[in-house]
Amino acid sequence: MNQVSVININSPFLDQKPGTSGLRKSTLKFQEEHYLEVFIEAILQSLVDLKGSTLVVGGDGRYGNIEAIEKIVQICIAHKVQKVIVPKYGLLSTPATSHLIRKEKAIGGIILSASHNPGGIDGDFGVKLNISNGGPAPEIITNKIFKASQLLTSYKICKIQLPDFSKYGTYPYDETTLEIIDGLTDYSNLMEKIFDFDQISDFLKKDFSLIFDAMNAVTGPYAKNIFVEKMGLERNCVMNGNPLKDFGGLHPDPNLTYASHLADLLLNKKSYSFGAACDGDGDRNMICKVK
Repeated sequence: MNQVSVININSPFLDQKPGTSGLRKSTLKFQEEHYLEVFIEAILQSLVDLKGSTLVVGGDGRYGNIEAIEKIVQICIAHKVQKVIVPKYGLLSTPATSHLIRKEKAIGGIILSASHNPGGIDGDFGVKLNISNGGPAPEIITNKIFKASQLLTSYKICKIQLPDFSKYGTYPYDETTLEIIDGLTDYSNLMEKIFDFDQISDFLKKDFSLIFDAMNAVTGPYAKNIFVEKMGLERNCVMNGNPLKDFGGLHPDPNLTYASHLADLLLNKKSYSFGAACDGDGDRNMICKVK
């Protein structure tokens, strides 16, 4: 049996606003002792039928992503969540999380992202909850989370060694099973069912060049998997495609200010026919097309 620790804290602890689906603060704030753990405890206490359930956990790869996932898994083990699904490297976009929740019939998903805000130790970090339908938690649940966060005097955690998230596998911990999965395949397969990749590929290879800016955030691996591996486009069709803890100093907000290089390629130099960029967790985008 893995030992569960009960950690006592002072309450109220968090400065989350009622009615919000997540908590977004500076990275340094989330580095404070107990801060993340208390919010996760409040989330788990607000979900019904937790025992016997499945929970998805992943993030956009910003600073602190893996460390936060480890703590969340340890808290889930303490609460006897039946299955926790984590993608390889802890990388999962918000749209892919939504799909995975529905596919696995999960009770919900915890997404680690501060969306379009900059990352790194001097940037921002965030936690948000999506529920069983794949969408953001509604106000009735977020209000429960807020009330729980204000009343908590302790949280439960099982401080055990977890496997390396760079390898696939299934790992049992008492009543909880941790699954480390391929976070790309399910989502790209879904896209392939919705869209005709062969037809799109033929069109793009003829006379309609494409450039995609992932802004060194989570959508880079998805873009390379879909555009390069599945559609057969050149690898240079994806800019800034490697997720980095600080987004390589970029601000992952896809607009004309922060994606100015992409905009210049499309709107001024007219180097490509079509371009797009995504934010940190892949649920906000900008599209540019040459007239």
